[in-house]
Amino acid sequence: MTLPAGTLAAALALPVAAQQDPATAPDRPTQLDAVQVLGSRAGARTAAESAAPVDVLSREQLEKAGVQEIGQVLQMLEPSFNFSRTFVSDGTDIIRPATLRALGPDQVLVLVNGKRRHQQALVNVQQTVGRGSAGTDINAIPISAIDYIEVLRDGAAAQYGSDAIAGVINIVLKKSTDVTTMSFEAGQTFEGDGEVLHAGFNSGFKMGEEGFVNLTAEFRDRGETNRAGPDRLRVDPPRVTQRLGDADAKDAYFWLNGGLPIGSGELYWFGGASRRAGDSSGFFRTAGDNRTVPELYPDGFLPNIITKVKDTSIAVGFRDQIGGSDWNWDMSVNHGRSRFGFKQRNSVNVSWWYEPRPGGGIYAESPTVTDTGRLEYDQTTFNLDFRGPIDWGFGNEPLYLATGFEWREDNYAIRPGDLVSYSFGRGNDRSIPIVGQTGETAQPGMQGFPGFSPTEQIDAGRHNIAVYLDAESRLTEKFLLGAALRFEDYSDFGNTSTGKLSARYDASERFAIRGTMATGFRAPGVQQLFYSQRSTNLDPSGVLVDTLTARQDSAVTRAFGIQPLTEETSTSGTLGVVFKPGSNTTLTVDLFRIDIDDRIIFSSNIVPESVGIDGLPCAAGNANCPIRAILEPIAVGQVLFFTNAIDTRTQGIDVVAEHGIDFNGGARLDLTALLHWNKTEVKQRRSQSAILPPERLFDDTQVTLIEEGQPGAHHVLQGLYRTGAWDFTLRGNYFGSVSGEGFTPGIKQTWGGKWLTDLAVGFRFNDKVKLTVGGNNIFDTYPDKWTAGITDPNDPNLNNPFPALGFIYGWETLPFGINGGYYYAKLDLRF
Repeated sequence: MTLPAGTLAAALALPVAAQQDPATAPDRPTQLDAVQVLGSRAGARTAAESAAPVDVLSREQLEKAGVQEIGQVLQMLEPSFNFSRTFVSDGTDIIRPATLRALGPDQVLVLVNGKRRHQQALVNVQQTVGRGSAGTDINAIPISAIDYIEVLRDGAAAQYGSDAIAGVINIVLKKSTDVTTMSFEAGQTFEGDGEVLHAGFNSGFKMGEEGFVNLTAEFRDRGETNRAGPDRLRVDPPRVTQRLGDADAKDAYFWLNGGLPIGSGELYWFGGASRRAGDSSGFFRTAGDNRTVPELYPDGFLPNIITKVKDTSIAVGFRDQIGGSDWNWDMSVNHGRSRFGFKQRNSVNVSWWYEPRPGGGIYAESPTVTDTGRLEYDQTTFNLDFRGPIDWGFGNEPLYLATGFEWREDNYAIRPGDLVSYSFGRGNDRSIPIVGQTGETAQPGMQGFPGFSPTEQIDAGRHNIAVYLDAESRLTEKFLLGAALRFEDYSDFGNTSTGKLSARYDASERFAIRGTMATGFRAPGVQQLFYSQRSTNLDPSGVLVDTLTARQDSAVTRAFGIQPLTEETSTSGTLGVVFKPGSNTTLTVDLFRIDIDDRIIFSSNIVPESVGIDGLPCAAGNANCPIRAILEPIAVGQVLFFTNAIDTRTQGIDVVAEHGIDFNGGARLDLTALLHWNKTEVKQRRSQSAILPPERLFDDTQVTLIEEGQPGAHHVLQGLYRTGAWDFTLRGNYFGSVSGEGFTPGIKQTWGGKWLTDLAVGFRFNDKVKLTVGGNNIFDTYPDKWTAGITDPNDPNLNNPFPALGFIYGWETLPFGINGGYYYAKLDLRF
């Protein structure tokens, strides 16, 4: 039955995202006809019937990807998704940036079972894709727990709230009972390193007649890879001094999903915990560098960064019908926590070693291992949602409505490390002269990743409330129209309202036109609001200096004239067609455009003037050198901060083509072509500072990273052939060209597009045992070598010295990494 309009009025008075019970996706790779819940409040719409573009990745597709990390799986199967490989990037080596439609990691919303997933504690502050953002640690979810994944390629802030500018990824967990599955995989790169050992376990059991509990345990040990070349500039004879490739990582997971009928409703719960240990390295310090102690490291040293990532979440809710009607209500509480700990090893605090000892001489002592601090992020979300149809006497079907209320609290904390990790000498007194081996002032803190100090320590947060209304109905048999409105109020920057319109016209059973228009927003992350750090980084001239990441709305940012952060706003739209010429063939083509104003950026490295603004040397007191006047008293060589500074436009096209062929004898061939193009432009740069012009606040190197750091094209071509007990998968991934100049300002390198080919063969011995052997990137394809700015490889005075330091293939933007080919064997068991 449906509720009359009068009853609806009472329901609407109760003020988010009304969530539907996830439908089980069919076990086949062509998924446009799979039932989906993302982006629509009406039940039982399919991806091919929706007004917005939705991709559904089935369990079978996930299993055949040949990798076990969710980020890598999505990159291989979803062309609009990017999962850039990073190294020598501190914590970003272990939590890589995950992006959708060439935007930032924090501009895509991740849901689990339709509920908002918390973000990561780590802020990407190095020169990588996603610089200045804190996205979602998508690899904290074990692949063994996942039933299927939905990807909404459309702005959806009006439906789901902040962050959903690029789109939404919904990860749906398994509900299966009375069956146990186990998976074991072993593999390594063609070079013989990067060994992967993976074991996954999933089992479920019933609770009473209709209740269930599904449990997942998973473990993965991923060995490091290193593609560094010999260092010809800093050591003699030349040798490898860097670790360039995947960090060593050990991951363990335990997750659960459950539901129990109580009366006419259901109590449900899901969540889990993951623990990961990462082992990566910083930038090599030479024997003669002032940051080295020859007595400890006569040949120089490579600082070793050890990271500990702990992620936990739990959601509990109850849903039921309203008085036996077709209306449902859903109340839930969802809490998530991310902890990111740093430890420095194979390092030294030079200022501790060379600190003068009372009575004469120096201490000549420093730990080489220390705790350097921890980042913490917590999010608690309460939702009360209602959804259902009403007979409104108009159109071809009922009006499907959803409304609800959300309260969310986000908290961020920085915990300081050990004293030696950050201090200048034992007393952290900069008035005491301490010089290193070259006679220059010794640097404070541990080398590689100096610890967080009590100055950066913080424990703060904010809260917000939201209400929304979402409506959808077929006004005629052929015309579907939807609308959504959302209001949010934040305790820090105020309130915002967003809206969305969606429509679809089915000209025939085979052809339809669809489109959406939406406004959106992204609130500044609490990570961006409260993060600060003092570390050692390369300045624009390639020299390692003390670098301050200044907290927004701090004394330093106020001295520059930078205002507190406010929200980003967006206007987006899609326009597409759906063509289904036959029962086994579907084609969708969707154009998209996303305009973002007041986009939050992490500034360029702001360094002191070498010459005053009047063209003269800096005067005493730096009256003619305003940047130097701000930085010298705090003894840093450069400063960075978060600010609303640019407007961007991203536009592109997505094509999804699927065709299935059935053969005599039961064999089947499924062919898929997924094509994605995008182009991002920085339309305007602005500066709130009278000291810093826009081109200095956000320089051309950062514009290049935004516009060209992610592939402008990513295509996936796949064929899956099944006959009897055998299945064969052949897949090609094309990654378009990327460019960067972050480490060579003014010298842009473009790495050309490359095809990577994957091949897998599976044999099912019986219903319980299956063996798969395969290879990813079987032609051992690597990125182009880093050659821009090099005129003579033997010249020590190169404009681009990095290849001579061992960085053969690049550093800041490598969409498919530098590992080369990988082969594996996988055993799947089912009981």
